[in-house]
Amino acid sequence: MKKLILLVTITCVTSSAFAQDWANLERFKGGNSSIMQEVNTGKRIVFMGNSITEGWSNFDSIFFSKNQFINRGIGGQTTPQMLLRFKQDVIDIKANTVIILAGINDIAENTGPISLKQILGNIISMCELANQNNIRVILCSVLPANKFPWEPKITPTQKVIELNKMLLEYANSKSITYVDYYSKMVDDKQGLIPAYGYDPVHPNQEGYVVMKHILSEVLEIK
Repeated sequence: MKKLILLVTITCVTSSAFAQDWANLERFKGGNSSIMQEVNTGKRIVFMGNSITEGWSNFDSIFFSKNQFINRGIGGQTTPQMLLRFKQDVIDIKANTVIILAGINDIAENTGPISLKQILGNIISMCELANQNNIRVILCSVLPANKFPWEPKITPTQKVIELNKMLLEYANSKSITYVDYYSKMVDDKQGLIPAYGYDPVHPNQEGYVVMKHILSEVLEIK
């Protein structure tokens, strides 16, 4: 009986701890504090996203360090989680530009079922928060994907296409810069070109090269 009570207690504590930091608010707390002590030259660019964003600086650290980009991607995250941490990871560090790449994990239902309208709503909320704080928004298309290795029962193809249409329409309606990775990285099966990914969702070195070229034109950097 005592063992059962202990097990239940540990489970509750663990669940409570997870619930308290569901959005992983502690992840960049130290880094954000350091950034806030630095002089802002007006070129503070933050990348907000999931594992695709998080992995980018690992594959191309020079691209990030040379341009002093700030990577705030967290693997597995969905748009409600990003929205919860948007203030501390983007606004509070006084970003001048935020590059938002989000939505694929929502389609995979990483944090439960969610409609495309709700996904778009979360992304719009991030854009509106940025606008209210005079932060330029660069909104990115979701990368092509026709399967999820971790959730094989879900077929994302059409949802990715539809979400990108919604993102583009919103960006155009608000004069927000839209970055189209999708059309340059999709194959004839409406998935990620195999040469550009180490799995059907995540870019490899070659994939990030393509993304860098596309984004560099938007940011007007070499």
